Amino acid sequence: MKVQDLIDKQIFHVVNSGDDTGREITGVFCCDLLSIAMGKAPADSAWVTVMGNINTIAVATLADVSCVIMAEGAALDEVARAKAKQQGVAVLATEEPVFDAALKIYQELHG
Repeated sequence: MKVQDLIDKQIFHVVNSGDDTGREITGVFCCDLLSIAMGKAPADSAWVTVMGNINTIAVATLADVSCVIMAEGAALDEVARAKAKQQGVAVLATEEPVFDAALKIYQELHG
């Protein structure tokens, strides 16, 4: 599944579509502790979190995730939103709990 496929399904609200909506999503990762996400988030995964600050965008870039999903109604602050646009990081959002958001992505990936 590609980031654009996830956008087209309208499961999540688009905060920033990023620079590469054709990028593959190969898995899903859930974590709110940025130091763990930095070291353990698999490249090309959809990262589900509630952390909405500039450090989240930095970790998303370092970990090379395909997109960030803001769950639980969490939102990027203005500085993080601007950095996501500048860095081309795809960010989607949902009111769903972290587990439910991750499960939806998993189900899309594995039918």
